[in-house]
Amino acid sequence: MDLRIEDYALIGDEHTAALVGRDGSVDWLCLPRFDSPACFAKLLGTEDHGHWRIAPKGAQLCTRRAYRPDTLVLDTEWDTPDGSVRVTDFMPQRDRAPDLVRVVECLDGHVAMRGQLRLRFDYGSIIPWMRRADSHRVAVAGPDSAWVRSHPEVRTWGKDFATHFEFTLEKGDKVAFVLTWHPSHRPRPAFGDPFEALDSSVEDWRAWAAQCRYRGPHRDAVVRSLITLKALTYAPTGGIVAAPTTSLPEKLGGVRNWDYRYSWLRDSTLTLEALLGAGYHEEAEAWRDWLLRAVAGDPADLQIMYGLSGERRLPEYELSWLPGFGGSAPVRIGNEAVKQLQLDVYGEVIDSLSLARRAGLPVKPHMWRVQCALMEFLRKAWRQPDAGLWEVRGERRHFVYSKVMAWVAADRAVRALESSPGLAGDLEGWRAMRDEVHREVCERGYDPERNTFTQYYGSRALDASLLLIPRVGFLPPDDPRVTGTIDAVRAELSYDGFLRRYSQDRSDVDPLPGSEGAFIVCSFWLAEALHLIGRPDEARELFERLVGVCNDVGLLAEEYDPETGSLLGNFPQAFSHLGLVGTALALYGAETAV
Repeated sequence: MDLRIEDYALIGDEHTAALVGRDGSVDWLCLPRFDSPACFAKLLGTEDHGHWRIAPKGAQLCTRRAYRPDTLVLDTEWDTPDGSVRVTDFMPQRDRAPDLVRVVECLDGHVAMRGQLRLRFDYGSIIPWMRRADSHRVAVAGPDSAWVRSHPEVRTWGKDFATHFEFTLEKGDKVAFVLTWHPSHRPRPAFGDPFEALDSSVEDWRAWAAQCRYRGPHRDAVVRSLITLKALTYAPTGGIVAAPTTSLPEKLGGVRNWDYRYSWLRDSTLTLEALLGAGYHEEAEAWRDWLLRAVAGDPADLQIMYGLSGERRLPEYELSWLPGFGGSAPVRIGNEAVKQLQLDVYGEVIDSLSLARRAGLPVKPHMWRVQCALMEFLRKAWRQPDAGLWEVRGERRHFVYSKVMAWVAADRAVRALESSPGLAGDLEGWRAMRDEVHREVCERGYDPERNTFTQYYGSRALDASLLLIPRVGFLPPDDPRVTGTIDAVRAELSYDGFLRRYSQDRSDVDPLPGSEGAFIVCSFWLAEALHLIGRPDEARELFERLVGVCNDVGLLAEEYDPETGSLLGNFPQAFSHLGLVGTALALYGAETAV
């Protein structure tokens, strides 16, 4: 039975995450971190690459499923001829060892259940050695071990290199299954009570969600997006992964399959704005601190992305034994785009640190020195061509958005010096740079014939990132060049009312074959741009359509195919959920935040 990307739901413990399908199968889980090798990789292969299914005998897709309100605790229910049953999946807040807990409860009648656990370490390539230890089953291979237990105990047996179990529940009966990962060289981990862990998880998530200040339309969608962003946060460092998955395709059967289990600098300002606007200052400060640690060093070595703890080396390679989601190969681990020059990230970092200062986050002693070092490098480097925001793997160009973000860097640095004269910095030099960048972009990146900015100097192609020109303050919303650009982007990049990232039929910057879906965050940018230029009805109509793209449990992938109604790309995608939160705050937040 083939599942679609939207058939999955997320659970996690702020160190890693799992994807649970409508059929009751956990098909993706990396342990112990988001970027660790997967022990369940059926998402990108077959059952033989690892999964864990619990469902009624003979049942296929569930009858219904939902998160418990304001939590990351997932309830999946089946109605059968003999009764109804619920499987509750969650990962408790981590103490030391990561746990995946699955609680099975009979709601009515009596239901015969069947389970199959197939552990495969290293992305499905390693079959572990299974043994019994008291009432547990233990899987060991190299550095990894996984302990499996049930409360009360359920009889299990091994067959075909998998663990099987069957049991029948009467109304009111409950059984909890727990999978605990542990380094294989260490003594057996301590085991807690799974039912107490369930109560604590529900309580903890609801207490966190209650801090949300947003009270406007679609508050449930905003809170779900914030919970998702929290779940994609690596708690020890504050870094936020772009997605918990790798190689989910931008087009089924295509080759645009990338590893997104890292933290991107391009998300910096959107992340801070969303967290601060919704009232989550602690999380915003943790992200700001991660950012400062990650970018420390020679400004010339600034990367577009980093590992969860700020790691710089993310070598890309392919897993030949995995066929890919829906046959979409290759499956890639690591991300070669880490080596690209993207000048926009300098603007993102400086803008984020400027926002953090204005929001009143505690100032770090070295924060301004970091910004000065970045500015001095950018003053010399901004005239270079780069790879652009979208990490295209073609030749470098003079991308307009990259130049606009160089202007943002200079503008924020100048404003900081103007508001705080005691700060050290080259006010006149940075002001001159700001004016020069602005003048060049307006001369070389603007097409007066069509009244629109273009993707790069001399190009006729368009790019959705141009929608951010009024948002960052490069030009005021009522400037005719802004409205012209918004109208042109909307007309040329439209995909059934949503937006693609750039003109695939006109742009020569992308050498990869195949197409992709509508890019969800770009459509949110369009809604916000329409709001800025005084078209609130159009903005809100588009926002309503975008909220409707969320799957049944409120999650968004990177892209959407309006023709099939399917989600595409890595899932769930932080960029998309940041777009939802940010646009809701822009459209309604000033009226409804408390």
